[in-house]
Amino acid sequence: MGNCFGTQSKSAGGIAPSDMVNSRPAIKLYGQQDSSATSHIRFALLYKPVALQFVPSEAHQNPTLIYKSDVVSGSAEEILRYLDAKFPDPPLVVAGDTTASRSSIWGWCGENTPTVVWVAQLQHRSITFHLERMVRWAEDIAARGGNARGDPSMGSPRMEVKKFAKEYSQLLQVMLEHAQMEERVLFPILESADPGLCKDANEEHARHLPMMNGIKEEIKVIGVMNSGSPDYQEGLDNLSSRLFQLKENCKQHFEEEEKDLLPLMEATELNKSQQAKVLEQSLDVMRDTHSHLFRFFMDGLRPHDAVQYFGLIKKYCNGIRVSLMLHMMFD
Repeated sequence: MGNCFGTQSKSAGGIAPSDMVNSRPAIKLYGQQDSSATSHIRFALLYKPVALQFVPSEAHQNPTLIYKSDVVSGSAEEILRYLDAKFPDPPLVVAGDTTASRSSIWGWCGENTPTVVWVAQLQHRSITFHLERMVRWAEDIAARGGNARGDPSMGSPRMEVKKFAKEYSQLLQVMLEHAQMEERVLFPILESADPGLCKDANEEHARHLPMMNGIKEEIKVIGVMNSGSPDYQEGLDNLSSRLFQLKENCKQHFEEEEKDLLPLMEATELNKSQQAKVLEQSLDVMRDTHSHLFRFFMDGLRPHDAVQYFGLIKKYCNGIRVSLMLHMMFD
């Protein structure tokens, strides 16, 4: 069996390759092109084993789904529950996908938890998934010594390193934008309530940055070395070790934030209008993550987490931004 570490694994996102679509049951979806509910359903259907035919229709006030003899019309939540009943794997709605169900996942979360907190934690999940995947991939390349080929889709050893470099660059950009979002949007809100509260978290970000950038430069150096040489093998071993350390550092940092900082956002008592503004500001900072890197980012989430993430942010996105995110997922 070939190496699977180099590909964007679908164990999290679960989006099917296009060549499998023709063998899947057909579903028609009628709805308004710019409707928030229609966008939510179109996005969710990417994760189901079906072939979707979307028919823009201003005549349908509510999205309407047709499957065989079934005609289902209603809210996005109602249609998602129908889809889970007909196509249980993978589930898109977990325990109703309510505040209570999310609270069971993160414990301290409740009705007053700002939306941006859910968003930040799901970003942690995606980043962690991709870091773990990159570590496994680096370990596999190092174990092969840069000579033996792994997954045929990766090409030659030099081609594989180039693919590795590209995916790490994508991950690095997501990580940088996430850190900037916290530093520019979230932390100032907490700091205004308690100056110095986020000092340690900001210092952690500053300590991670040299390692993150250093790994990128190390991959570049490996990419121009002669594969199979002692220096090349040493470079691969060092890369694997440094990526592992970065992953461990980030996981610990995320755990500390979710334990010590993010729960305090409830105490800021942001109203709905303020929450919308904060999330909009967060998305503005994370432009690349929510445009050309959106599919990469969403591949790091389990299907129900991905659908939940899209559902959270679409409430505060303009139609152009939502359309762009959908475009990136479909292509």
